[in-house]
Amino acid sequence: MTATLVTLLVAGSLAAIALAVLRMLRGPTQADRIIALDVVFSASIALAAAAALHTGRALFLDVAIGLALVGFVATIVWARLIDKSPREHQ
Repeated sequence: MTATLVTLLVAGSLAAIALAVLRMLRGPTQADRIIALDVVFSASIALAAAAALHTGRALFLDVAIGLALVGFVATIVWARLIDKSPREHQ
């Protein structure tokens, strides 16, 4: 049962990362790219949790916490950078 859930978690996370990377590349706005970055970090955290479930090692949960912190800081920095940039006319 656990192996099936881990497999589904990994498959869903990889699909989410693929779609988010596509959104980061295509845009169309910087806000879309920020949200895609958040999705990539969230899916990476899910992959770390799946690794912890599969192996039984808590080390992967530490990795997940590190990813969460880096993702939070990256989102804040990118949002501030966009806020300070000149406005786009649409």
